[in-house]
Amino acid sequence: MPNYREELLSLLKEKAYRHGEYTLSSGRKSEHYVNCKPVTLTGRGLTLSSIMLLEHVEQESVAVAGLTLGADPLVSGVAVICGLDKIKLDALIVRKEAKGHGTKSYIEGDLPEEGSLVTVLEDVITTGGSAIQAVKRLRDAGYVVNRVVSIVDRQENGEADTAMKLAGLELKSLYKLDEISL
Repeated sequence: MPNYREELLSLLKEKAYRHGEYTLSSGRKSEHYVNCKPVTLTGRGLTLSSIMLLEHVEQESVAVAGLTLGADPLVSGVAVICGLDKIKLDALIVRKEAKGHGTKSYIEGDLPEEGSLVTVLEDVITTGGSAIQAVKRLRDAGYVVNRVVSIVDRQENGEADTAMKLAGLELKSLYKLDEISL
């Protein structure tokens, strides 16, 4: 049996993690930088990430969703893995801004019925802001969202955990920063 967890961890350490002086999207300074895209935009990295993320998607979910751009490969990868096993789980991409033409929608994909359960995926979670923005858009559209699953939790003084709890969400992460920064 292959050890997907160790293999993905190795890829994250090699390709996603950097130590130095960085400014995060929040404007904060950090000595740790995590960018999962060099991993999730490779065939093997996306396959491993998708298999592992799927393990934490709520069983009753009809879709996985996430805020564009970081979650785009993740939701697509999980949907492909499900398609291979004939599991009905679709992908939704949540825009940061409404589309300026056509339907002007925030959510792209084969939209499920209102009231459907959707699990949100995230590559790296710091404060939880991006994931919560996606959750808000999904909830505003009539979907039920209870869980966010991330590849890496940056462990920023428990901020993401606190923000998730305040938003009525459960946070699951495949790895913590201290696992990939070793």
